[in-house]
Amino acid sequence: MDLRDRVTGLMPRARQELADLVAIPSVADPRQFPPEECARAARWVADAFAEAGFTDARLAETPDGSQAVVGSRPSGIKNAPTVLLYAHYDVQPPLRDEAWRTPPFQLTEVDGRWYGRGAADCKGNILMHLTALRALGDDVPVNLKLVVEGSEEQGTGGLEAFVPRHADLLRADTILVCDTGNVAVGQPAVTVSLRGMVNAVVSVEALPSELHSGMFGGPAPDALAALVSVLASLRDEKGNTTIRGLRNDGVWPGAPYPATQFRADAGLSPGATLLGDGDVADMLWARSALTVLGIDCPPVVGSTAAITPRARARVNLRIPPGVAPHDAGRLLVEHLLAAAPWDVRLSVEIEATGHPFRPATGGRAYHAMADAMQTAYGRPMSRLGQGGSIPLCNVFAETYPDAEILLIGVEEPQALIHAPNESVAPEELAAMSLTEALFLRGYGG
Repeated sequence: MDLRDRVTGLMPRARQELADLVAIPSVADPRQFPPEECARAARWVADAFAEAGFTDARLAETPDGSQAVVGSRPSGIKNAPTVLLYAHYDVQPPLRDEAWRTPPFQLTEVDGRWYGRGAADCKGNILMHLTALRALGDDVPVNLKLVVEGSEEQGTGGLEAFVPRHADLLRADTILVCDTGNVAVGQPAVTVSLRGMVNAVVSVEALPSELHSGMFGGPAPDALAALVSVLASLRDEKGNTTIRGLRNDGVWPGAPYPATQFRADAGLSPGATLLGDGDVADMLWARSALTVLGIDCPPVVGSTAAITPRARARVNLRIPPGVAPHDAGRLLVEHLLAAAPWDVRLSVEIEATGHPFRPATGGRAYHAMADAMQTAYGRPMSRLGQGGSIPLCNVFAETYPDAEILLIGVEEPQALIHAPNESVAPEELAAMSLTEALFLRGYGG
């Protein structure tokens, strides 16, 4: 029986185990979910990989208090390369339950997709690893190492601090970071660019307290109007992000992202206007993008005829490779301060930063992955960018400068990761499991 047939035969087990894992609400935020759920997911992962040959699979506490699953599986072959398998078992909170078409923590099939929180991000990738290893059986010609973390979605940096302190434990020739995905179902890709980010809170104070809008409105400064004016200065009339001093004319050199496909992936109407004067891929992967994440101001219900004395907003600036977070943050602060009207008091607090990432391509592992994807999908591997950030990739690159880092996974735009109605396409789970199995066999051979 060849690998494709083995993977096909393993898919009923993969579905059942994914259902078991999705049923564990492993949100790594004790304010929302009991920490025992993450502990239960960690134990499930450790037991599953122990059964898959990682006889030393165990739990390791990371500096943020979460638990990572680590382990190894030697090949017994002299001079065999070592591959580190990465994923994470924690998930995003479900957000609004009423927005889900199925129960968020119950794997449910609808129109050929499997729905549930974490079905793609990233429990589907855990099942990808397990299915690939089971398809290979004892025929794994590489040394394997494993790390599955439990706080990736919270951004608390547990594994980022753990890796340098335990460098030898996870050292490898190639690292498979399985937390990304493909262009679309059936279109294989390796991610070669990740944007970094700067999160900031901008606060405006204009008055000592609320004032009656009839008695004082007009000459009295309005904090909320000032904040709106400041935020509006961050984009031009076409929707381009325009922070003074920050270049924003990058061009994506890899595979294009057709506008029609983007509109469909984003749930937009066919004629919807897209922002910016670059192509979709340019705007997503090669240029900076400012998003207003939230605003503190009086809500509509309960508001009164009063001038707002204070207001604040949280903003997220995504930056492409080649832009340093420190420089981007400094320019963002300078722009915001300069944009403040009417001598209102404006302050900016940088909450968090993350570096962009661009892995090296063209090495032995990269070519082995291209061959594996060609065989599994019957079409060439493309090079994809991701607008999100994975700070751990930079930690891996700094700790293991000679290692090849490949970003792959079962996610694709229709998976709707981080949103209600997250799902995974079972054919992608099968194809990527086959891809990983072919890669491990080809890379070792």
